[in-house]
Amino acid sequence: MTRAAGETRRGRIASGLGALARWTAAASLALLAAGCAAIDPPAAPPAASLAPAAAPQTTGGALSSPERKRLIDAFGGEYSAPTTERYLNEILARLAPASETPTEPYRVTILDSPVVNAFALPSGDIFVTRGLLALANDGAEVAAVMAHEIAHVTAHHAAQRAELEKTAALFTRVSSQVLDRPQEGEQVEARMKLSIAHFSRQQEFEADKIGIGVIAKAGYAPYAASRFLTSLGRWSALRASLIGLGAADKPDMLATHPSTPERIAQAIAEARQAGPPGVGETDRDAYLAAIDGIAYGDDPTQGLVRGDRFLHPKLGFAFAAPQGFALENQAAALIGVGEGGAQALRLDSIELSDSTSLESALASGWIDGVKTSSIETINGGELPMATAVAQGEQWSFRLGAVRLGGRVYRLIFAAHTLTPPVDARFRAAIQSFHRLTPEETAQARELRLQIVEAQPGDTADTLARRMPFDDRALAQFLVLNGFERAEPLTPGRRYKIVAQ
Repeated sequence: MTRAAGETRRGRIASGLGALARWTAAASLALLAAGCAAIDPPAAPPAASLAPAAAPQTTGGALSSPERKRLIDAFGGEYSAPTTERYLNEILARLAPASETPTEPYRVTILDSPVVNAFALPSGDIFVTRGLLALANDGAEVAAVMAHEIAHVTAHHAAQRAELEKTAALFTRVSSQVLDRPQEGEQVEARMKLSIAHFSRQQEFEADKIGIGVIAKAGYAPYAASRFLTSLGRWSALRASLIGLGAADKPDMLATHPSTPERIAQAIAEARQAGPPGVGETDRDAYLAAIDGIAYGDDPTQGLVRGDRFLHPKLGFAFAAPQGFALENQAAALIGVGEGGAQALRLDSIELSDSTSLESALASGWIDGVKTSSIETINGGELPMATAVAQGEQWSFRLGAVRLGGRVYRLIFAAHTLTPPVDARFRAAIQSFHRLTPEETAQARELRLQIVEAQPGDTADTLARRMPFDDRALAQFLVLNGFERAEPLTPGRRYKIVAQ
């Protein structure tokens, strides 16, 4: 959550039910976000290469293109890790001759985001998040991800999808406006959405197939793609379980990506065409050395989630969400989901003159179309606070306003029914907002990925206990290291843990 978080001075969020739906969806998607996107804007002339001498033909593209800048800005900016970046560019140098465009120069940019994602631009720019690098377990898995993204570009998937979307928009407009048949236009739009979703799913399968062929030709283990997808599925399931959403891979006919089990099954079938398990290089040790020490999780300058607590050392405050809430820190706001999506919260801030009271701020209409009542001052706290109840058609809201450092922090909690116990939890969360203590400041340090060598007697549980997680440390250790369940560790073998 940046200092500029918030919309306008009045800062209206959204209308009642739509607000909760958007907050819940945003939080769920952020917590589960995993996938890829191939962006196919108009081609720009290539700029000068910046590839290191050890990795020729890995750099290209429009270094300052608007598309590139927008993508970098949307994912927290660039993450500086020269050793890691050099290693990834060496992989691209190896993939390029095996791809459908062997003379195309590629280069990688690491995005400063904890989410698991990768993207490609037709300029030859490949983007991977540091969250994805933390999840991958060897060079072959990252090679599979980048080959998948290259396949999206070489197959012109984004351009094909854009053409289909333009056709859908044209059909809808003709039916609705030209022929004056709005109902028919809605039916056409619904059918086209299904077609586009199916089309996008097929593109993912095609990119997987092409990518696996490329890594096999480049000498990497072709089964690495299915291994990474398996880790991706477990990571998504773990994140889903934290907020009680259940299985993350239930089939969805409107999903633009195939469910992970579908992709794993196809990836294994494609890998079999290249040979039995065990063929090809994994380059595990070199990869782990390349990612040793990279940042893990949230950036402290934007605030840190620690279980159900949120610490912001730069802005100097801390806050405890109701127990059981899963929090996701985004650029515009802190978002949380509880009770399997039946409850939600949002925390952001706005600039507000000292002459404007907190009570006036609450009455100004944060939630458009929702009536605010029962405005009251919260006395006895460290900071000036006020609260109110707002009622929509199907959702109830508890609002909180806290003044600190020339800004007003807005807390919005939503529930189907604001029963006294639920409301008490929401009020307690508002009143937990306080200035950061020295002890909390010490806790709000950046987490980093650390590669450790297992010693005799080490187990998954003993290594997991070294990680600073309040909840499910063992589950997170297993996901990070590609284990389905706790199993004996090999002394001398290297594993990933998270450390401060």
